[in-house]
Amino acid sequence: MTTALQRALGLIHRRGGTIRTSDALRAGIHRRTLYAMRDAGQLELQARGLYRLTELDPLADPDLALVAERIPHGVVCLISALAIHELTTQIPRAVHLAIPRTARYPSLPEGVLQVYRFSNASYEAGITRVDHSGIPVQVYDADKTIADCFKYRNKIGLDLVLEALKARRRQRDWNPQHVLDYARINRVAKQMTPYLEAIL
Repeated sequence: MTTALQRALGLIHRRGGTIRTSDALRAGIHRRTLYAMRDAGQLELQARGLYRLTELDPLADPDLALVAERIPHGVVCLISALAIHELTTQIPRAVHLAIPRTARYPSLPEGVLQVYRFSNASYEAGITRVDHSGIPVQVYDADKTIADCFKYRNKIGLDLVLEALKARRRQRDWNPQHVLDYARINRVAKQMTPYLEAIL
């Protein structure tokens, strides 16, 4: 194995098994090396400009990994965040992603992504990071997710929001004040208060 291939393999392993072409080029790995690894069966093309080692186990949610790699400034929200926090029984059909109002994002295959544009205050509040098969994914914390779901209750359904709220109440770190603080940021505190009081 050549030194260039060894260096590329080492870098990709350190990055959790995936790499973007732009990141590889910045690290001094030539496109030809990536193409040679792909042709040799060491790498597979996940999406345009995104490669993954073939020796790794299949991803639990390849769409989430793809979105996290292609849109690093996006934050997983709503139904996708509920699923990550185990607050719903519903399986999201697409990755629900929040981005700032003025941000741009690359096109992805149809059905992979549902984008929501958040105000700066709402976008920046409650961001946490989780590891998804070696890929860091930004996701809103559970309380922020509940407040966001309530804000978008007409799009995703009030039943889903109430199911998530009840599931959140059963969790050990439940704090209704945190949910209310996020609801204030989203400007839905007045509408959400009766629902919070009803489940307490």
